[in-house]
Amino acid sequence: MSYTLLDSAAAGGLFVGRVWNPAAHGPSVVALRDGQLVDITSKAVPTVSALLEHADPAAFLRVAPGPVLGTLQEVGAVGIGTPDPSRLHLLAPADLQAIKACGVTFAQSMIERVIEEKAAGNPDRAATIRERVMTLIGGSLNNLKAGSPEASKVKQALIEEGMWSQYLEVGIGPDAEVFTKSPVLSSVGWGADVGLHPISTWNNPEPEIVLAVNSRGEIKGASLGNDVNLRDVEGRSALLLGKAKDNNASCSIGPFIRVFDETYSIDEVRKAELDLKVTGADGFILHGKSSMSKISRDPVDLVKQTCGPHHQYPDGFMLFLGTLFAPTQDRDAPNQGFTHKVGDVVEISSTGLGSLVNTVRLSSECSPWTFGIAALMSNLAARGLL
Repeated sequence: MSYTLLDSAAAGGLFVGRVWNPAAHGPSVVALRDGQLVDITSKAVPTVSALLEHADPAAFLRVAPGPVLGTLQEVGAVGIGTPDPSRLHLLAPADLQAIKACGVTFAQSMIERVIEEKAAGNPDRAATIRERVMTLIGGSLNNLKAGSPEASKVKQALIEEGMWSQYLEVGIGPDAEVFTKSPVLSSVGWGADVGLHPISTWNNPEPEIVLAVNSRGEIKGASLGNDVNLRDVEGRSALLLGKAKDNNASCSIGPFIRVFDETYSIDEVRKAELDLKVTGADGFILHGKSSMSKISRDPVDLVKQTCGPHHQYPDGFMLFLGTLFAPTQDRDAPNQGFTHKVGDVVEISSTGLGSLVNTVRLSSECSPWTFGIAALMSNLAARGLL
């Protein structure tokens, strides 16, 4: 089956990505020009991280020379599933950057985190707790801004009703939750399998905007991401966040980074609408949305809370901004909500950024992560790029 990676609104945009280049036995940095993937890998830009360190990545991307490796249509026609190392295919468009994520950045999804915690990871209890919480706060979550006096009132009301949670603190308090989602180079890209830890029985995709930030804290572009989430594991204890979030193939980014220029900027990110579609082999279809206009913290503030005098990232970082989406639609039994099944196809799309498509597998059955930092450095050195 062939997939469309970019929509018509992407026309005229500047896109950079990474592909597995069979001829180089390693990754190449590519610019998308007129539907063609141009290999711009060089000593000046051996990595995407290096490109974003340029004073004007957009200007460099427009003119960087290189051979054509293939077309976007050809890559899309390869389809989804386990990548074939003998064929050109997309990788996550991040390499040396740290992969960071912000959690509970939407007040509405904060309530689902509270429910997970109060249900102790048991979906049987979720519906009852959800009804009680929503009765308490009603529509007071609309347009709620973290750290505001109004947010403090909502927090206090929940505390008084015995519904206090650490998620309230990061959801509507002054400090954002920022965690490491995935090790450097472990993210998967468009078309690859995404992984669920085998112990999980209650989980979901999380469609998000991912910012590309350089070492100076400058936001240089945006992509799409799937912050695969294990609701039962994190629900048992927030101290299990690492186990819930960081597993083989549990982080997907792509298809490209749209580099900011006059056609797309942080203002477009603030207005972005994300669409989610999950199609199961059992015929089940789930539709979801996440609207960045409803975020409780501005994306620029989240970047400032991630890096600065208190924390540096010399190779830059990719920052997941969180999601409004928290699925409650029943899949199998009443009041059990949604959970993934192996074989689900997840499609995350946003106008101007394209579509990120992956197939759900168990992490233990996804392709093992073997190409790390040492392998990348060795490959680039052998190609004379360092």
